[in-house]
Amino acid sequence: MQNIESTTEVRGLFRKCHEFTRADDVKAAGIYPYFRPIEESEGPVVHMEGKPVVMAGSNNYLGLTTHPEVKEAAIQALEKYGSSCSGSRYLTGTIDLHEELEAELAAFMGKEAALLFSTGYQTGQGVITPLMGRGDYIISDKDNHASIVSGNLQARGAMNVNVLRYKHNNMEDLERRLQQAGDSNKLIVSDGVFSAFGSIAHLDKVQALATKYDAQVLVDDAHAFGVIGEGGRGTASEFGVDVDLTMCTFSKTLASIGGFVVGEERVINYLKHHSPALIFSASPTPASVASALAALRVLKREPELVDKLAYNANKVRTGLTNLGYHVLPGRTAIVAVIIGDDTKAFQLWKGLYDAGIFVNVFIAPATPPNKAMMRNSFMATHEDEHLDYVIDTYAKVGRELGII
Repeated sequence: MQNIESTTEVRGLFRKCHEFTRADDVKAAGIYPYFRPIEESEGPVVHMEGKPVVMAGSNNYLGLTTHPEVKEAAIQALEKYGSSCSGSRYLTGTIDLHEELEAELAAFMGKEAALLFSTGYQTGQGVITPLMGRGDYIISDKDNHASIVSGNLQARGAMNVNVLRYKHNNMEDLERRLQQAGDSNKLIVSDGVFSAFGSIAHLDKVQALATKYDAQVLVDDAHAFGVIGEGGRGTASEFGVDVDLTMCTFSKTLASIGGFVVGEERVINYLKHHSPALIFSASPTPASVASALAALRVLKREPELVDKLAYNANKVRTGLTNLGYHVLPGRTAIVAVIIGDDTKAFQLWKGLYDAGIFVNVFIAPATPPNKAMMRNSFMATHEDEHLDYVIDTYAKVGRELGII
């Protein structure tokens, strides 16, 4: 049968789709690292293409996705409530588990109230847009996650909000932007731990500037919750400051899918009644809420998991640095290794994968041009044998490719 593309000229909106061949080229070279299906997971070891693979690229930071209590909670919720809440939180989609988890999250984070959203990505839009009004200012770190960027753009388009970005973790530039906003309402938005490189926001300095210029602060602790701070309470706890709002996802430490925001009760109440992302979305499913609640209780009971995670990540960070890799400094679960060239990064990924290790490759636009990197991330459930194998394999493959 003749290929339709060979006889039909591609025009208009879909032209760019047909002209995009970069992924095909990498696939043809046998070094395509994305969309690899996992067939079975035991936490630190998964099965891919019929073989065991050390998972060194997951956001399952405390390894709780396979914890017996978390799995059992999901099963029990499925049996009690069914597979879906079949409505939004605003109408028929609230179950007692939603309120139970909100209460425990607020208490754990030392805030008056919490509100759940159906995904972590949605949480940024669900919090930022309804809070902002015409002429207000969002002041956002340039390296913030795409979910924040999306929320900023939505607020700008829907409410004619001014969006100013400041240089990554640059407090002088943040202050300049705050001065530029003058006496208007101002919301400073920042990741707590930045998802690509694992750097930590200078939240103590951010909060000091917010106080000086009468601004509110929203921090996204997706990669900080369960990772830094007292007992895993995140970035504000790490620096001993109190910020207005903290949002987070379930998909990392809390071993599920969904998101939440915590803050003062009056603000959370306003969001409950004004956030389109909440009002017009189906609520988080019973199994996902039960899983997150069980994971939170494990974290509260076993705070030593946070210390084990820090030990594991630091062991690999130190080991790869000693080998001669360009490893970014840090103290989170993310171990970022700068490679530079995209193709070389893909080749390193393939060598690691063939040896039974999975890591993530980040290239532009997720990184600056010519700053391709291996984004390793570790779990509290990795054992020394897993970590030693990762380091040893990086040594072998890196030397074969001339990277070290």
